[in-house]
Amino acid sequence: MLPRARALLAALWAGELLCIAAIAAPSAFAVLERAQAGKLVGRLFELDAQLGLACGLLLVMMERRLQRDAVAGYRVLSAELLLPLLAVFCVVAGYYGLQPMMDAARAGQGSLSFGALHAVSMLFFAIKLLAVLVLAWRASSRGSAI
Repeated sequence: MLPRARALLAALWAGELLCIAAIAAPSAFAVLERAQAGKLVGRLFELDAQLGLACGLLLVMMERRLQRDAVAGYRVLSAELLLPLLAVFCVVAGYYGLQPMMDAARAGQGSLSFGALHAVSMLFFAIKLLAVLVLAWRASSRGSAI
């Protein structure tokens, strides 16, 4: 039951990330004024960061439980543990770390421009998306064999 729940959670998280990146953010900028679209997308990324922390930590706890239950195959660091940890790191660094710096750059403060910080933020989002997609893929293939 737990392997299937882990696969479902990873797939739902990956779907949420893809919807934001491929549908919501581009659509907001296509139909709204730039400032309004930025506010909307900023709110989406805030919700994504909160959801990402919850999903990532749940996936880490699920993997630790699965590792503990499978004593013979117990590995301290597996891909199924490292991938959600990488995604949580990207959430913390990409949103909670860079967002205050981006706000300061918008106000003309700080040493880096908003564009440079936005590029770094997009890189963190892309790494998070890739990590969650790989995790969902691996969890679904492992979950079907169990």
